[in-house]
Amino acid sequence: MGQDTQLIRALLVDDHALFRESVARVLEMEPDLEVEHCGSIREALVILARQTFDLVLLDHDLGSERASQFLPAARQAGFEGRVLVVTAWVSDTEARRLIRQGVAGIFLKEAPLSDLSAGIHMVMAGGTWLDPSLTHMEQETADHDEATAPLFNDRQRKVLHFVLEGLSNKEIAWRLQISESYVKAILQSLFQKTGVRTRGQLVRVAFEQYEDQL
Repeated sequence: MGQDTQLIRALLVDDHALFRESVARVLEMEPDLEVEHCGSIREALVILARQTFDLVLLDHDLGSERASQFLPAARQAGFEGRVLVVTAWVSDTEARRLIRQGVAGIFLKEAPLSDLSAGIHMVMAGGTWLDPSLTHMEQETADHDEATAPLFNDRQRKVLHFVLEGLSNKEIAWRLQISESYVKAILQSLFQKTGVRTRGQLVRVAFEQYEDQL
């Protein structure tokens, strides 16, 4: 990839220093990820006021603070990026509250770091990420997305156009100056939104059902 590769700038908010420092170090090994970190929502809001981030990776339990306190304050402060909750545990009630607030997903810390990277690319591609233990909430998340966003965002639409032209993932990555893993995540989000499982099905469904979205 060239110097124009689009970076995903993420802010990791977690009150355990060892966890956030270790995770940030590993994630920054990805060619398209740049990660800063802090230990509280209060610190995060100060940082977000000074810098622009595409994504916040937010712990649910931050001692005296909770993830549900972050999004309203962040939106009021002008943050327009996405939020992926990264937590050891969250109740169904709190998960539903977070989804209603507009978080892009919930990732449980017991999963491997490779899954976290996949989750980041998925939500940045316009999709949602829910830990398998929360899959019973998938329909609620789908209903939320349908009510609050167009079917395809700009990046998804561009990738879909290239897929329809027959370009490979590598060629699409070069055209958009993003990583191949990001292209794969965008494709997965397109599969998720259209209810298909393969590239061929995506092409057929796009022409048959979503031509007005192209």
